[in-house]
Amino acid sequence: MNFFSSYQAVLDRLDTIDPLSYGKTRNFISGDVTYLSPYISRGVISAKQVLEMLMDKGYKISEMEKFIQQLAWREYFQRVWQHIGDDLFDDIRLRYTGIKHDDIPAALLNAATGIKAVDGAIATLYETGYMHNHTRMYTASIACNIGKAHWQMPSQWMYYHLLDGDLASNTCSWQWVAGTFSSKQYFCNQENINKYSGSVQNGTFLDKTYEELPLMDIPAALRPTTTLALKTTLPEKILPDTDPSLPLLLYTSYNLDPQWRKEIKANRVLLLEPSHFRQFPVSEKVIDFILHQARQIEGLQVFTGEVNEIPGLQQFPAIYSKEHPAFIHFPGIKEERDWIFPDIKGSFNSFFSFWKKCERDLRKREKLIPVSQRA
Repeated sequence: MNFFSSYQAVLDRLDTIDPLSYGKTRNFISGDVTYLSPYISRGVISAKQVLEMLMDKGYKISEMEKFIQQLAWREYFQRVWQHIGDDLFDDIRLRYTGIKHDDIPAALLNAATGIKAVDGAIATLYETGYMHNHTRMYTASIACNIGKAHWQMPSQWMYYHLLDGDLASNTCSWQWVAGTFSSKQYFCNQENINKYSGSVQNGTFLDKTYEELPLMDIPAALRPTTTLALKTTLPEKILPDTDPSLPLLLYTSYNLDPQWRKEIKANRVLLLEPSHFRQFPVSEKVIDFILHQARQIEGLQVFTGEVNEIPGLQQFPAIYSKEHPAFIHFPGIKEERDWIFPDIKGSFNSFFSFWKKCERDLRKREKLIPVSQRA
């Protein structure tokens, strides 16, 4: 799958989504997934835009429930980050005592766990910057619950390579698997992996019952560990050429929407702050993807530097950005992101308590659709 697509190609792909097929096959590695997550995560398009397009094509909300639910998970994780702030990056709830180290199993880095479906997925991640969601859960379970690693370093490794790297989704998902953001740890066995990946493998350290898995010692393949020192290679620092009489629009690696305020004349700057990428490093492939999407925005300049280093920052008549927990220090007006459920925010004990409110909201929306358009 080539993710270095033009904006029009992204819209064309959006037009091919079959939410019904997705709902039936999404858990299978070969299932009918959309491959739109890098563009949604990076703000090229929004989840709201995806849903509205499908509704315009005549799909009923009730028949798209599984599809909408996956979009809702993304919003739920973002709301968690908004609510708890940087506590997101520590254990959100309890820390399981079975953890043996804070490193990462070397077998993950080398795609050499011995679980063929997982090793193949890691190799594909390195090559393309993408991994199927179900395989991400398998990988996290192997690292944390079988390899007894704390979730932080393995999650940073995966985020580093993902084109669709979303800090909230990635961090919360790893904590959900590890049991620090859920009521229990997530385990997968070889039978489950074979079923959903299409592999035919037995005799592995996962070829056990679900009762046996939590009681296992760390398998020999996962015992060697290593510490990571991830770094980001950013573009050369070139000061933007701005007009102080025009507004300043600040784009980030999470807001690359070519349609954002397209109608106004403004200074448009993609800000790549070294402080952000020191805290949350990403690979060269991810930076290349971000820059590729940035080129779809007319008149956009790329600035590698901190926001307060932009020349004449106090002179612009207005400064605009989109609200995001990673960039609360930006000056000026922070516009709301394009939420599917803009009024559902705050603290929730679980995704499903959040989803119950989303369901009620969706039922209200469906009642507003003219009967002639519901069929």
